[in-house]
Amino acid sequence: MSPKEYQRPVKGSGTGTAMGMSCVPLWLWQLLLLLLLDCGGMAVFGEVPPHYWETPYSQPYFDNSSRREVTATVGQAALLHCRVRNLGDRAVSWIRKRDLHILTVGILTYTNDQRFQSLHSEGSDEWTLRISSPQPRDSGTYECQVSTEPKISQGFRLNVVVSRAKILGNAELFIKSGSDINLTCLAMQSPVPPSFIYWYKGKRVMNYSQRGGINVITERSTRTSKLLIAKATPADSGNYTCSPSSSDSASVVVHVINGEHPAAMQHGNSSASCLLRRLRLRHTSAVPLPLPLVAIATTMWLLAAAVSCNWSNIAAGLLNVCSWS
Repeated sequence: MSPKEYQRPVKGSGTGTAMGMSCVPLWLWQLLLLLLLDCGGMAVFGEVPPHYWETPYSQPYFDNSSRREVTATVGQAALLHCRVRNLGDRAVSWIRKRDLHILTVGILTYTNDQRFQSLHSEGSDEWTLRISSPQPRDSGTYECQVSTEPKISQGFRLNVVVSRAKILGNAELFIKSGSDINLTCLAMQSPVPPSFIYWYKGKRVMNYSQRGGINVITERSTRTSKLLIAKATPADSGNYTCSPSSSDSASVVVHVINGEHPAAMQHGNSSASCLLRRLRLRHTSAVPLPLPLVAIATTMWLLAAAVSCNWSNIAAGLLNVCSWS
């Protein structure tokens, strides 16, 4: 065997393989390397998006951005929002904690009380329990449950309150003719500001009254509304009602009269006038009034009138004494 034949590489040997691979162009090697890096999911040239590593086998979990305590008013729909990520093929159920009653599974309702309803949009992570016309008895804890093994759940607290309007002052007011009527209404315990507050006189809306001198000032942020009527006349007497959009209404009776006697009753002489009214009732009966009792009541009336410098009341007290004597 000649020296040249001895140096010829044998087919299939390691030396021959190396020489064959050396014939592959460099650009082809670079392309192959890039393809391997891309298929391997290695973040060499940038960050991998968060959803890149998610698989269909990821476990569901709750999004804690939802409000866990909700306050609703009687008659206004209550909504409990539950957000579940990576739900997959699992089901979401709503359960009432106090009696472990299953209310909904998926979008199906499993209770005879049709006020309960599950709301869900295709492709959304949100499952909402809607309670129509909630009542105070509906207050309590509700659980959003996912059918994993073991099951996971998240509790939501619902408070249903009765929102009532309140008109400041007495339930019956006496206003002197020519004075201004000033009524203030509060929407008590309303979880959200009312969208509107209407004032009524009887069945007539006062907010848009054509009578001059009427002004309604409503502040939604403070849940208050004021009804102002300038230079009231006896025609303005009547039942006034404050009716917020999300609260029970409240009413007050207003009497606009001529003279000062009723005004004195409103401003502090109620105790003396009340005693005098009782004495008048007794005076109409067959039993005669004891003179000391008449004198005490008359003295109280005169003192109260003198303090307020109300001479008409003083005169009225003297007339009462004359009528009893």
